[in-house]
Amino acid sequence: MIKLWLIRHGKTEGNKLSRYIGTTDEPLCQEGTEFLHKMDYPKVQAVYVSPLKRCVQTAEILFPGEPVHIIEELAECDFGEFENKNYKELEGNPHYQEWIDSNGTLPFPGGESREGFKSRNLRGFDRVVSGCIRSHVAEAALVIHGGTIMNIMEEYADIQKPFYEWHVRNGGGYEVELDENLWKNGRKQLRVNSVIMEG
Repeated sequence: MIKLWLIRHGKTEGNKLSRYIGTTDEPLCQEGTEFLHKMDYPKVQAVYVSPLKRCVQTAEILFPGEPVHIIEELAECDFGEFENKNYKELEGNPHYQEWIDSNGTLPFPGGESREGFKSRNLRGFDRVVSGCIRSHVAEAALVIHGGTIMNIMEEYADIQKPFYEWHVRNGGGYEVELDENLWKNGRKQLRVNSVIMEG
C-alpha cells in the first residue's frame, strides 16, 4: 500500500480576500506561514509540489530539508478573466453571471474548462503515483491546490462526492491509501483514511 497526504497550500493574501487565485504566483501571507508552523504532518519519503510559490513555500515549512519534485500538471486552474478577483469585484460582469448560472460548469472565459483542468491534474497525479511505485515510496506528500485536490478526490476517492464537497481549508487535506497492484491494473481508487480540516 502507498500512503499519500494531499495537502492544500497555506493561506495567501488573495485567499484572505476570497479571490480566484490560479495562475497568480503569490507567496504565502504572514498568517499563512505562522499557521503552517503549528501543523504537524508526519515525515514522508517523497514530496511532490505544484510549481507555484505558495505550494513550494508550504512544502519547505511542513517538510523542512526534504527535496521537492515539481509536477507542472498539478498547478491550480487558470481562471482567465476572473483571475485575482473576487465575487464582489466580478458583480455585474455578464460572463461571471453566466458561469454562476451554469453551476461552475462553463469554461472560465479566457481560461481553462473544468474538463481540461481536471484531465491535466489527473495526468500529474498519475505521474506522482507512477514515480512512487517505481521508487518504492510507501509514504509521500503532495503539496498542491484546493481545486487540484478536489479533482483528484472526485475522480478516485472510494467515497462518491461531487467536486465542491471535497473542499479543504488552507494547510488541510486528506490522508489516502492506494493499492499499487490494483492501480497498475487500471483499478484506480484511493481509500480515504482521514481528513485534516474540512472546508
